[in-house]
Amino acid sequence: MCGIAGSLNISTNREKIESMLYHRGPNDKGFLEEMSLGGILNLFHSRLSIQDLSTSASQPMHYKHLSIIFNGEIYNHLHLREGLKFDFKTHSDTETILALYDNYGSEFLNMLDGMFAFVIYDRLSHTLFMARDRMGKKPFFFYKENDKFAFASELNTLLSITKLELELDNIAFFLKSGFFYHDGTPYKHTHSIPNGYYGIYDLKSHVLEFHQYFDLARYYEMDKINDENEILENCESILKESIKNRLVSSDIEVGAFLSGGIDSSLIVAIASNLKPNLKTFTISFEDSYDESHLAQLTANKYNTDHKTIKISTNLKDDIETILQNYGRPFFDSSAIPSYYVAKEAKKHLSVILTGDGADELFGGYRRYVGHLLMPKVSYLAPISKFLPKPSKKASFYTYFYRLMEMAKYYDKNPSKYYLKSTTDIFDMNLSSNMLEKFSNEVEDIFNSNLTPLSKMLLLDSKNILLSDLLPKMDIATMAHSLEARSPFLSRMFVEFAPRINDDFKIRGRETKYILRILAQKYLPKEIFNAPKRGFEVPLKKWVNKDLKDNILDSLTNPKISNNFLSQGEILSLCNNTQNYGEEKRAKMLWNLYALEVWYKGYISQ
Repeated sequence: MCGIAGSLNISTNREKIESMLYHRGPNDKGFLEEMSLGGILNLFHSRLSIQDLSTSASQPMHYKHLSIIFNGEIYNHLHLREGLKFDFKTHSDTETILALYDNYGSEFLNMLDGMFAFVIYDRLSHTLFMARDRMGKKPFFFYKENDKFAFASELNTLLSITKLELELDNIAFFLKSGFFYHDGTPYKHTHSIPNGYYGIYDLKSHVLEFHQYFDLARYYEMDKINDENEILENCESILKESIKNRLVSSDIEVGAFLSGGIDSSLIVAIASNLKPNLKTFTISFEDSYDESHLAQLTANKYNTDHKTIKISTNLKDDIETILQNYGRPFFDSSAIPSYYVAKEAKKHLSVILTGDGADELFGGYRRYVGHLLMPKVSYLAPISKFLPKPSKKASFYTYFYRLMEMAKYYDKNPSKYYLKSTTDIFDMNLSSNMLEKFSNEVEDIFNSNLTPLSKMLLLDSKNILLSDLLPKMDIATMAHSLEARSPFLSRMFVEFAPRINDDFKIRGRETKYILRILAQKYLPKEIFNAPKRGFEVPLKKWVNKDLKDNILDSLTNPKISNNFLSQGEILSLCNNTQNYGEEKRAKMLWNLYALEVWYKGYISQ
C-alpha cells in the first residue's frame, strides 16, 4: 500500500507533499519531474513495502516510454505474468501492471483481482492513464481546471498541492445524507475517479475522458442462482481462495480484525487454517456494548494470537485529529474505533484482513428485512405521527418506529425512503443540484427490473460502501501505515454474489442466510446465531457527556453550519428543545460537529 500524488502546471512544494504522503508509505519515497507536451508534470510516491521489499521495486517505476505510480495490491499478478512478453526485473505487482498495459492497453483492467489506484505516464501517446478498482476500495481524488490538473490519494494531500475552494452545494448534500455522492468532495472542480472506471488525460488538449470497465449492476441483472448446495460450495471456495490470495501476496506478516460478527470470524477461521497463530485484534469500549467476549470465542477455537483493545471514551485530545484525517466532513462515528484498533494493530504488523463488503453483497443489515416487509406494512405509515420518539438504539420499538418512518416515503419518494432507511439524519428540505442527481439515480434503480433486495444492495454498494465504509477504513488504517485487505471484495465475490437468489441472503427475519449456513461449519453457535452489530459506538454518551463541551463550543459559534441551518435551529438542537429522538439528535449534532471540525482544519491549511 502506498500514497500517490501528481500535478500538471501547478507550482508545488515537494517537501510538503512528501510529508503529507508519508503516513501512507513511510518505507520509501520517489519523485519525477518532467516537461511534457502539456507542461511541467510532477509525480510523487510514498511506499509501504509489502510485496518485493527490494529497492528495485521503488516508484515511480519506469519501462521504455512508461512511468507508473501505484497505490494498492494486485493479488493475482504473478499468475497474470504467465505468457507475457516482458523482461521482468522484480516480483512487484507494480511491474506487472506496466507489463499488462504494454501488452493489452486498457483491456487488462478486467483481468485484475485487487484494490488499486494508479497513474501511468505514457510518453508515446502523450497521456496519463489512470484507473480505480471495481468497488472503489482505493481512493483517487483529482482537481482539474483549464490546463491545471492535480491528483492524490487523500484530499489533505491535494490541498497541499493547490488551494481548493468550497462547493456549498456538495456540503449541503452531505449534511442531509451523511456522505458525499459518488465519493465526492466539498471542493469545486474536485472529484473522485468513479469506481470501476479508467480515465485518459490528453496532455496535448488537456481533455480528460472516463470509461467504465466494470458495472456491478450488470451482475445483479443476470439470472439468479437458486441451488443452495451450489451457492454454498461457491461461497466457501471463493472465500478460501480470496483469503489465501490476500495472505500469500505479502512478504510480511498478515493479521486480521476480529469482531463478534460472522464476516470477520469466518475470515479468521479460514485464515487460521492457512496461517497458524494468526494475530487478531478486537476492541471494547468502557461503559458500553462490548462484543469482545464473542471475538474471544473464535480466537480460542482457532488459537489465534489475540489482543483486545480497551478504548477509553476520553476523546477530547484525539477527536479533531481523527476527523480531520479525512480531508472532508465525515459523519460515520465508527471511524473512531476503527482508528484506535488500527493504531494498536500497527504495533504488531502492517497488513490486516477485514470483513468489509459482506453486508452489502450478502444482505447483512436488519433494514433489508424491513425493506422486504414494506409492501405488507406500508399501509400503517399514518400511525407514525402518533408514535413517541425512541430512546434506545437497539430495541424492537426503535426498529418498528424507523420502519414506520420509512413507510411514509415508500412508493412516493425513493431518495427520501433510501436516506430514511440508512443514515436518517436531517429531514430538512434542501435545494441541491447534487441531491437532484442522487434522487434521479435512486429513482432509476427503484424503477428498474431488479428484485427489491437487489435494488437496496446495489444502492448501498454505490453509496454507503463507496462513500462511507471504504473511506472510513482506508483513512483509519493508512493514518497508521497499515494496509487493510478485504476478501469479500475480491473480483470473484463481486461477480458471484449479485447472482445469488435473494432467498439465500434474507430468509424471513434472518440476514446473511447463506453465510450463516457456512458459519455453522466453522464457528461457535453464539457467533452464527448473533444479529448484525458492526462497530457499535456510544454516540449518545459522547454527545451528551464526553464531547459535550467540544460540540457546544463549536456550535454556539459556528463557522460554517449556519450556511445551512439558522443559528436558532442549531441552538435548539444543542439545547434539546425540539422533540427529536435521542439517537437521532445525537446523529444530527455529530454531523454538524464533524462539519465544523473539518472546516477548522480546512481554513488552517
